[in-house]
Amino acid sequence: YQRRVHGVGLEHLLRLGVVTGTLDELIEAGMGAVFMPHGLGHLMGIYVHDVGGYPLGFERPKEDGVCYLRIARKLKEGMVITVEPGIYFNMPWIEWSLQNPKKYKFLNMETIKRFEKFGGVRLEDDVIVTADGMENMSIMPSTVEEIEAVMRKAREHRQGS
Repeated sequence: YQRRVHGVGLEHLLRLGVVTGTLDELIEAGMGAVFMPHGLGHLMGIYVHDVGGYPLGFERPKEDGVCYLRIARKLKEGMVITVEPGIYFNMPWIEWSLQNPKKYKFLNMETIKRFEKFGGVRLEDDVIVTADGMENMSIMPSTVEEIEAVMRKAREHRQGS
């Protein structure tokens, strides 16, 4: 799923002109990790970042982006995990990527500079694995419509103060 999430993020970054090239080239160069330098999620338990994401004897992947995964096991009913895709404009990370001959050619710095102060966004859901899927425990807005409604209420509240 990590690779799939990187692909979705890169499709949008391509459309915005943040990166150039083809989706296949971007994925091959590990560009998803430039803008999402963390795993898609992790187990939750006694601690927020609970241990046990890797079964004994399982070797962590070394591939860009996939190496950040905190969980690589078959999910079982009753497990609680986070699902937290994000896109970040982390300038030190981007500047490091500019020094990488495999990555620099895909970065459109003119467009990236427009997002420099934005920082980034992460959507995080906490879910319980069920026998037939999952139950989302998060109550935060996540669709465009829900987020825009929250923003509209905040503007109205500020204007009314």
